[in-house]
Amino acid sequence: MANKSPLIMLVDDDYDYLEINKLHLESKGYRVLCFSDPREALKGMSAEKPDLIITDLMMEHIDSGFSFSKEIKSNPRFKGLPVIIITAIGSKRGFDFAPHTPEELAAMNADAFFEKPVVPEILIAKIAELLEG
Repeated sequence: MANKSPLIMLVDDDYDYLEINKLHLESKGYRVLCFSDPREALKGMSAEKPDLIITDLMMEHIDSGFSFSKEIKSNPRFKGLPVIIITAIGSKRGFDFAPHTPEELAAMNADAFFEKPVVPEILIAKIAELLEG
């Protein structure tokens, strides 16, 4: 049986963002599932566990991404599942959520954090790094 490509789950309430990133990730050989709601994403994870999750921070609630990543990281079934948080909260609200230390990143229940827009090559490099690690 051939190995499947890594499955990446994108969670963001911006349909255009999902579609653009899905196409880019698929062009790099990844399989991609998209969800606009973290609750639906959690349900989708019961069908097939992703290899990595990329989530927005602000969705239905300003902290939806934090709650979503916390739920994933606290669930033993998803132990070691890398989570990348990507957000535009800094530019939209003027908040500085960027972690400045590894401890702050861990407190976010994330393995990486980026402000939108992310340079696609930088995101792909971080995905590859997290999937190898």
